[in-house]
Amino acid sequence: MLASPIEEIKNRLDIVEVIQGYIKLQKAGANYRALCPFHSEKKPSLFISPARQIWHCFGCSAGGDVFRFVMQIEGIEFGDALKILAQRAGVELKRQDPKLKTERQRFYEICELSTKFFEKQLEGSKTGQEIKNYLLNRGLNEESIKKWRIGYAPDLWQGLGDFLFSRGYKKEEAERAGLLIKNEERRFYDRFRGRIIFPIFDLNSQVIGFGGRIFQEPKKKEENSEIMEAKYVNTPATLLYDKSRVLYGLDKAKVEIRKKDFCILVEGYIDTIMCSQAGFQNVVATSGIALTPFQLKTLKRYSGNVLTAFDMDIAGDTATKRGIDLAQSQGFNIKIITMPGKDPADVILEDPKNWEKLVSEAKSIVDFYFTTTLTKFDKEKPEGKKEIAKIILPVIKRIPNKIEQSHWIAKLAKELSVKEEDISEELKKVKIEQKDWFIEENTSFNPEKKNRKEMLEERLLALILKSPTLASFIDEKEFDFFSPRSKEIALNIKNNPSLNFQENFSPELSDFLNYLFLKTEVELNEEIDLGKETETCLREICLLGTKSKLEDAAQLIKKAEEEKDWERINSLNGKFNNLIKELDDLNCKYVKKEQKIKEN
Repeated sequence: MLASPIEEIKNRLDIVEVIQGYIKLQKAGANYRALCPFHSEKKPSLFISPARQIWHCFGCSAGGDVFRFVMQIEGIEFGDALKILAQRAGVELKRQDPKLKTERQRFYEICELSTKFFEKQLEGSKTGQEIKNYLLNRGLNEESIKKWRIGYAPDLWQGLGDFLFSRGYKKEEAERAGLLIKNEERRFYDRFRGRIIFPIFDLNSQVIGFGGRIFQEPKKKEENSEIMEAKYVNTPATLLYDKSRVLYGLDKAKVEIRKKDFCILVEGYIDTIMCSQAGFQNVVATSGIALTPFQLKTLKRYSGNVLTAFDMDIAGDTATKRGIDLAQSQGFNIKIITMPGKDPADVILEDPKNWEKLVSEAKSIVDFYFTTTLTKFDKEKPEGKKEIAKIILPVIKRIPNKIEQSHWIAKLAKELSVKEEDISEELKKVKIEQKDWFIEENTSFNPEKKNRKEMLEERLLALILKSPTLASFIDEKEFDFFSPRSKEIALNIKNNPSLNFQENFSPELSDFLNYLFLKTEVELNEEIDLGKETETCLREICLLGTKSKLEDAAQLIKKAEEEKDWERINSLNGKFNNLIKELDDLNCKYVKKEQKIKEN
């Protein structure tokens, strides 16, 4: 019998390698652990089991197989995750009815087809060859042009639009994917015309948008000439693309960023490509916008160390400076590459060793501010001291570590020839605006909160999986307090201590059991008294069940009293008293049971 595409994908892919493409993992015995990307935390609580090919966060309860991880981190439906993982695994999916494809899938196809169209125009047109020569003169080589899939959008109003229409895509779809624009007369025309095209990729190297750089001075057109006059035109926000969340080149840089444990941030597409070509493959671009919380959250998965190669105006309130301040406040270790009035691409074109030297001489952000500010103002004059403090104090204020803060306070006091106490007093007056800095990412993931009984049952099952003989201490009456799922697993363990029962379970129950095995490996260490923990869980489960019955009986008695149904009141009172006795008996029972478990 042939395996399904889902099974084949799972067989070909290792969940550790897939997840490692998104977040930084640490070895934890036979498993791996990481900071969970689905909720804020400082201590890793997400665990991945290579043996069982599952993951689970013990902080927010997210978990599942490789498909579930990709769905949640990409914010996509199962069908889209299937396509991404099939492509990665080299599994060919059966041709799907176009009508059944999701809009996201069709957008991916539109972007991919558009990329091929632009690539062909670069290779096959006269202007395309001129652009290629321009790129080669800028220092890019043939390999880089192909690797980054650079293309050319011909200077036509309906070149790409007609091409996509001929391939079966509606122009309305291409408009929603960001490739076409509709004018007031409801006519469609190409967004990108007469431009060098840089495809923008997601973390799986799928094209999700485009950046178009003007090649020649635009001719005045009869309409919308202002769109062509901009040096860069980017895909607008679409279902696939949001520039505030994307870092250009991260799909190609993420492995090297993790390996070197730092990322170099540049501003432009060509800067990124030239750096990568020169051997600095841990480089990404912000594409001309200030760093956003979403971009930083993504970067943090790979490294907390960032080097920036931006033009820095220390005295101004620039978007670049605000982005750097944001990164600092979020705990990034930031260094500044002091640029000599040229872009990284131009520095590399002159001599790659100069760029290598600049990177090696990168200063910490505080060092950078000290160096540049002290050369800009006269520290001997009161006005100069005031201006220096005005620029440097907010930088010191954002340092989260108090010991490090004290070091820089002492340094500033020494440079300005003032007391440290005075610097500390002024530091208290500095207000750091954080209102828009800590934006929580909206996700579709809302884990169900487990109640106490569910958590106790999971704990008990983990304990008896760790030591199956403990299941023999669960008697028939106690099973009545279990949920059907927990009862089925516990009974199977009790009847089959050798753990050869899993193959008889449904896929859903097997998935739950895999999660329990991971829970056993992660939470149960040698120091835990398994017997005592088992007895505690059993007692609490049964007591909770009995108390729940008591509460139900009390509500029924209250209702009977309101209806003055005296016969029913007497009957319910008898049941209520029996439950009280049962509760007392349970307490006595578990005192004896605890002793028995200890003896074994």
